[in-house]
Amino acid sequence: MTVQSAWQLLDRQLAGGRFPGYAAAVRHRGEVSYRVGGTLALDDDRPVRPDTQFRIASLTKIVAGVLALNLIADGLLALDDPVGRWLPELAEPRVLRTPTGELTDTVPAERPVLVRDLLAFTNGIGLILTPSPIQRALAEAGLDPGPRLPRFDGEEYLARIGALPLAHQPGRAWLYHCGAELLGVLLARAAGRPVAELLAERVTGPLGMASTGLHAPDPSRLVTQYAPSDAGLRAIDLPGGQYARPPLFESLGAGLVSTVEDYLGFLSVFDGASDVLSAADVRLMTTESIAPELRPGVQQLAAPGTSWGLCVGVDLTAEQPWMAPGRFGWTGGAGTTAYLDPSRKLTAVLFTQRAMQSATGDFDDFYRTLAEGL
Repeated sequence: MTVQSAWQLLDRQLAGGRFPGYAAAVRHRGEVSYRVGGTLALDDDRPVRPDTQFRIASLTKIVAGVLALNLIADGLLALDDPVGRWLPELAEPRVLRTPTGELTDTVPAERPVLVRDLLAFTNGIGLILTPSPIQRALAEAGLDPGPRLPRFDGEEYLARIGALPLAHQPGRAWLYHCGAELLGVLLARAAGRPVAELLAERVTGPLGMASTGLHAPDPSRLVTQYAPSDAGLRAIDLPGGQYARPPLFESLGAGLVSTVEDYLGFLSVFDGASDVLSAADVRLMTTESIAPELRPGVQQLAAPGTSWGLCVGVDLTAEQPWMAPGRFGWTGGAGTTAYLDPSRKLTAVLFTQRAMQSATGDFDDFYRTLAEGL
């Protein structure tokens, strides 16, 4: 395989002003290639390096899934445990009679929310795309996903979400994001320890991910975060901003900073290269976990032919030339992406500091060019 065409694509995008800098890594049949370009910020001429830290946003969710399955393997909890055992605030939820109905028009939940639901995102509440009272309530409570992390701790997060009805009965819809955040609170309560400690002990420590965590102790290594606008790129988070100190809320939905070196190393758990995740749990995590009728919810945020495993997107069909049944990974709204394609023995990671402009398509050219180079 040659990756030169992919590197040339990224360099053209850099020269065209798509982003100030990027870092990428590709592993194909065991051979690893890195590429970096540009600078840490538009007004900072220090170059991006392989150890430069980026906000990885929703790529955090894949790490959350690995952490949860690692703890499950040790017997701390089980996928089919009701979450009410650790989250009594969600033990007897009310559910909207209709998803767009008034918040007071509810019925009892038909079954408990399970730990499995949090990883499968079938827990009944999450990103709501249709204007409705529950959409407004989530936004007003600071619970909808976005570039700003919650400005309160996990106990307050749970109190706020527990005060709202579920939008759907457990297991009846796929709703993005909130399941991962609730998972973090649950794991911390079940273990009696902060998420940061669990990650260090169970995932980042064993895998040697010294530059991955819930904040950047040395903000000088962190890129400035931008969002596209009509006037060009607009800075939305500086190195000394929300990731410069330990967070109030330990977000397993979007809270990690990492490097391409670390994240490529993390993805080795899916190749059987570590004891962090068993082969059986790799299959479990990367196999479709939702009913076929729930797939359209996933495909609002990913390409046609995509479904959901446990905290990770999975390809069911080759709707695009770079897709393949069994390929899995995800993207992060901060401008990050990572996918593994076992059929091609290909792993690719790309970090930029340009926030995604749409739910899909931001990285299609990158993956298309990689596939063409095989």
